[in-house]
Amino acid sequence: MPEAVVTVADRTRDRARSADSAGGARDAPDTGTAAPAGCERGTGPSGSDFAPLLRAVKAHGLLKQRTGWYAARIAANLLALGAVTTGLALLGDTWWTLLLALPLAVFWARTAFVGHDAGHTQITGVRKASRFIGLIHANLLLGMNEAWWNDKHVRHHANPNHIDKDPDVGVGALVWTQKQAAQREGCARWLTRNQARLFFPMLLLEGIALKISGFQYLRQQPTRERAHSAALLVTHLGLYATLLLTVMSPGKAVVFALVHHALFGLHLGMAFAPNHKGMEMPDPDGERWGHLQRQVLTSRNVRGGVLTDWFLGGLNYQIEHHLFPSMPRPHLRRAQPLVRAHCEALGMPYAETGLIESYRQALQHMHEVGEPLR
Repeated sequence: MPEAVVTVADRTRDRARSADSAGGARDAPDTGTAAPAGCERGTGPSGSDFAPLLRAVKAHGLLKQRTGWYAARIAANLLALGAVTTGLALLGDTWWTLLLALPLAVFWARTAFVGHDAGHTQITGVRKASRFIGLIHANLLLGMNEAWWNDKHVRHHANPNHIDKDPDVGVGALVWTQKQAAQREGCARWLTRNQARLFFPMLLLEGIALKISGFQYLRQQPTRERAHSAALLVTHLGLYATLLLTVMSPGKAVVFALVHHALFGLHLGMAFAPNHKGMEMPDPDGERWGHLQRQVLTSRNVRGGVLTDWFLGGLNYQIEHHLFPSMPRPHLRRAQPLVRAHCEALGMPYAETGLIESYRQALQHMHEVGEPLR
């Protein structure tokens, strides 16, 4: 891998020198393959700057599927979910079952990460197989509509942090720009003033909100797709309720479900919050960014080791993931030196920080957004 870093960096510097000597004009090299979604080939500096990086990544086989790697982890996660379910049955009607809400939330988050990767065709290049995996993990195991998630997530990937195009920075319970904040009224205005301190408490509601959003999205799906999605969502609710009500009293079942979904939402929020909050937000009326600039400047990596990779589901390599959405999760760490060297050679900022610092930066941004209302 060190040789790969030197190679891509040297090629990038050589290109930059050639462009400078020619008056700054840069022509996009032909990659010989279709560019990733959102990448403009041959339309400007940012498009051409991405081409040598794409070639280097392909040369090292980092876009090839790792189906066996995923199969082993999917099996391990299913076994873990089975073990927690067995634990619930063995404990029976006791408040001690609440202790199992935490591991169940953690392994539900692993399940969500698998669904996320399936949506990006990271697990297999066969789209029907990818959708099947997504339906099982999202709709059946989590009660979260994979069609809703994929629609929202694809739009986010195409234009991250773009106020008019990225649904993740649209006006909702939270807002992400002072212009959005200025339009808030009533209770929403109070919420925006305090959104930084309320962010993590609000994540406790995210597990339930994901289910509600999934059911609401059914109306937008084609009839046949809606039937499949709805059947699996309802089956999930039936199986989940049956498990809890068979094991414990209704009161304990309700408390367990609330605690479990609160921890699940918090975990997912902690995995997604560091990725883009507080990073660059493209000006809707400004210059149109190319793929490299659009994905790198709006994303933040979180440094760490194996535990961080596991806890964040590989999303700590957010820059690499956004540049190459179909790249299998285990290859993101290997691609990082290539991407960092490429950005350094171009003089492009490459944001990476620790986990706690990433939260601090995200909360600081939310605090600054609400500043004019205080």
